[in-house]
Amino acid sequence: MTQQKDFKRVVRARMQKTGESYTTARLHLVKKQEAPAPDYAALAGLSDESVKKATGCAWEKWVYVLDKGGAREMSHRQITTYIREKYDTPSWWTQMVAVGYERIRGLRAQGQQRSGDWSVSKSKTVGVPLAKLYAAFNARGRAKWLDGVKLTVRGATPNKSMRLRWEDGSPIDIGFMAKGDAKSQVALEHRKLASKAEADRMRGFWTERLNALAGMLKA
Repeated sequence: MTQQKDFKRVVRARMQKTGESYTTARLHLVKKQEAPAPDYAALAGLSDESVKKATGCAWEKWVYVLDKGGAREMSHRQITTYIREKYDTPSWWTQMVAVGYERIRGLRAQGQQRSGDWSVSKSKTVGVPLAKLYAAFNARGRAKWLDGVKLTVRGATPNKSMRLRWEDGSPIDIGFMAKGDAKSQVALEHRKLASKAEADRMRGFWTERLNALAGMLKA
């Protein structure tokens, strides 16, 4: 039963990506392999490569250990506490693993919090060192690519993470990661959005603004 539900979520993930109908998306996946393994990265909305680099484990391992630890019956807060205390993961990635697991196991829709609020996750890899990417998120740097939006800094760990607050009070959690000497990645989650429509709007905004950031750093 769980495998069937996982497959349905993979089908829906393909529908979102390709615009196909449920029947067409399902047929493509069935043709691909008669009994497909769940695409955990697609369900979680975050690649295996990113998760493994940041935490040491890919999604298959995280699903296994969290299932074994009883995470299906836990609240979101309990899951994050369990991950942080048992595996000592960085703060931002603790949240990402918990959210990804909840999506994989159908405990929340992609983009929706278990509280009913919505969130948006976006990432961008750029061809600059980590320190230069992080510097682009200070007040002076943000003014160059954030299109006039004024954010409040709630906390920061240099070259690792930053917590911001949007103009309406909704929180934004940001993580930074080196991907070599001259390449780095920023990943953000904008939380507590009021509706799916608002989440879709902010997804478009962050896609556009992160592209602007990449263009600025490339210049």
